[in-house]
Amino acid sequence: MPGRVESLDLRVRSRALGRSWGPRHGNTMAQLDSEVKEECLREDLKFYFMNPCEKYRARHQIPWKLGLQILKILMVTTQLVRFGLGNQLVVAFKEDNTVAFKHLFLKDYSGTDEDDYSCSIYTQEDAYESIFFAISQYHRLKNISLATLDYGENEDNRIGLKVCKQHYKRETRLSSNETLNIDSDIEIDCVLLDLPTLSESSQAWKQSAFFRLEFYRLLQVEISFHLKGIDLQTIHSRELPDCYVFQNTIIFDNKAHSGKIKIYFDSKANIEECRALNISGSTQKNTQYVLVFDAFVILICLASLVLCTRSIVLALRLRKRFLDFFLEKYNRRVCDTGRWEFVSGWFVLVIISDLMTIVGSILKMEIKAKTLTNYDLCSILLGTSTLFVWVGVIRYLGYFQAYNVLILTMQASLPKVLRFCACAGMIYLGYTFCGWIVLGPYHEKIIFRFPARRKEVKNAKSCFPACVTVQPYIELF
Repeated sequence: MPGRVESLDLRVRSRALGRSWGPRHGNTMAQLDSEVKEECLREDLKFYFMNPCEKYRARHQIPWKLGLQILKILMVTTQLVRFGLGNQLVVAFKEDNTVAFKHLFLKDYSGTDEDDYSCSIYTQEDAYESIFFAISQYHRLKNISLATLDYGENEDNRIGLKVCKQHYKRETRLSSNETLNIDSDIEIDCVLLDLPTLSESSQAWKQSAFFRLEFYRLLQVEISFHLKGIDLQTIHSRELPDCYVFQNTIIFDNKAHSGKIKIYFDSKANIEECRALNISGSTQKNTQYVLVFDAFVILICLASLVLCTRSIVLALRLRKRFLDFFLEKYNRRVCDTGRWEFVSGWFVLVIISDLMTIVGSILKMEIKAKTLTNYDLCSILLGTSTLFVWVGVIRYLGYFQAYNVLILTMQASLPKVLRFCACAGMIYLGYTFCGWIVLGPYHEKIIFRFPARRKEVKNAKSCFPACVTVQPYIELF
């Protein structure tokens, strides 16, 4: 503050002298004005590159931005933990239902998948029994299931179980002269078994020609059906329950014709809005509290977004003054490194995290109100924004000397570490291909995963000898 007052006094004094001395002292007045501008620019640069503690000691201004970031860290982390616990219940409910469905619809399921498939069969009798077992379990679902399940409508808006079989168009028997005639065209036949058909006491559907399987040309049998369920465990957390539609598919894969039919079970769960839901108690009130908390998080992030955007705009204006000053007085340009010193990467990081938190919070509010069900996108936004918020704390640790040395060391070593990772990645990639082709087919426990493509690390270009950086100019004063 004293520096600003002195520069203001110089400016007023120069104007007064200019009115009294007349035009012959124009050069003197121009020089004095240039010194005043330089002094103002120097003070603004010194203040801009101060940390919040130094700014408070210089002007005794409360660091609102620092306090807001600390409050935002607490709020965003609390929001993420609450959403994570709820999302954990959702994932656990889906996994538990998938395991329950396998035990219900797969005959002699052991409880553990054999590989990427659930189980396998080796005889024609087992194939018929497994298919009829799944159909029979679907018919008796409400009498045998422990879950709150109901039949759902398929793509044709009909309730029932759809069975499709794929087979070659012509026979593929091996003839006596060891010749094999194969028609690569594939035929697909489907039949819909609704509840009235399955309820027939004669079970005439089992004797239909559709279920007379010709295994020598059979490729696969697919059984698909939809079920409805509701997750009531969220009521104990005083939240509204979620309603699910499970799209279940059982595939009997005989494409290899190796004498082993692999059975795959796939269950896709879609969350839908519960209809005609009437729940009494304090559930609705608790939901309103959560929505108010999320709205407060959005307000905090909006305030942080405005302050950081304002800081970047002021920094760009200060950079323009600095560039014009050096070009006018010294006829020299500032190098790219000096230009980028005015744009704080931390502010950009905070702005990105604020935008992601705002969008994620809006999605979370919609999910809480049961109007949206996109848990995955909300998890990505909230998780990434929380990561950026906590990474931004490193900026404030840099104000302490011990931590600043560590941060500077990390910044200096990061390019070399990335170059090392790029070189080591080439060796690992070659080893992966070699191991996959040499050892992979012969040992089921050897799993090779392809590493992600690493981004190319580019060396920063050095400035010209005539360019000027900002920091040495500030340190001179």
